[in-house]
Amino acid sequence: MTRTLFITHESGLAHKMGAGHPEQPDRLRAIERELEGERFQHLIRISAPAVAREALLRVHPERHLRAIEAAAPREGLVALDSDTMMCPDSLTAALHAAGGAVAAVDEVMTGTADTAFVSVRPPGHHAGTTTPMGFCIFNNVAVAARHAIAAHAAERVAIVDFDVHHGNGTQEIFWADRQVMFCSTHQAPYYPGTGATSETGEFDQIVNAPLFAGATGDDFLEALTSRILPRLKDFAPDLVLISAGFDGHRDDPLGGLRFLERDYSEATKRIIDAALRNADGRVISLLEGGYDLDALGRSAAAHVLALMGA
Repeated sequence: MTRTLFITHESGLAHKMGAGHPEQPDRLRAIERELEGERFQHLIRISAPAVAREALLRVHPERHLRAIEAAAPREGLVALDSDTMMCPDSLTAALHAAGGAVAAVDEVMTGTADTAFVSVRPPGHHAGTTTPMGFCIFNNVAVAARHAIAAHAAERVAIVDFDVHHGNGTQEIFWADRQVMFCSTHQAPYYPGTGATSETGEFDQIVNAPLFAGATGDDFLEALTSRILPRLKDFAPDLVLISAGFDGHRDDPLGGLRFLERDYSEATKRIIDAALRNADGRVISLLEGGYDLDALGRSAAAHVLALMGA
């Protein structure tokens, strides 16, 4: 069986953005409950360390990090944008979320594990170089990609994002980066308003495959297979990262897509198959969205089983 890491940290449960906010601590609990079963007994479970500042600085400039640190409240909530809040425990959670991404890269790139799922919050793919937004403070997947290049001599890293919302922050960060390919399926038109097929990056290394509201899992898999995976194969990455948002599920309150758990499983298997040809099977997945707790837990479990080769 594939050696699969499960990385999380208790600080993610202390990050709270107010009563009724959809990006809530119970999201992590819902995933953990689903991964308690016997099928997941072979997961290698580790706690996410705090990220080294050096790793954050590969993505976010010092002035931005200082601004985030200065914004962190001692009590109550502070708004970074209209829907991204910080409580006194949020900065710690964000540091461990990015640190979990870095730890996964270290373990997979050194061969300790083959695949990994990083179940942390806050998520990251809307965070730009200097802009927290969309529930995201630091861009975890971008930190992971830059760490793979800087610390493990990866020449090319591919990111596949299947959140219902386009990963505008990740796209902005890597718009002019030859070493990182960013590929996304997402609902459009929809928040945050980016992700058109015409957005291709400075070196044609951005691949957007937008889906219409009401699109099914079949539409999702067709976009993945026809638009994204051929480009992934041509790019021949040393590592594949997944921004795994499960808010495309038909039960999710924030999306308009119609995916089911089996669609996430099949998509994951196809990405892994591509990675076996091009990246020696090295795949790391990081949690992004997913706001119906039951659907999130079931979908994440199907995704992890696929990462495990089960």
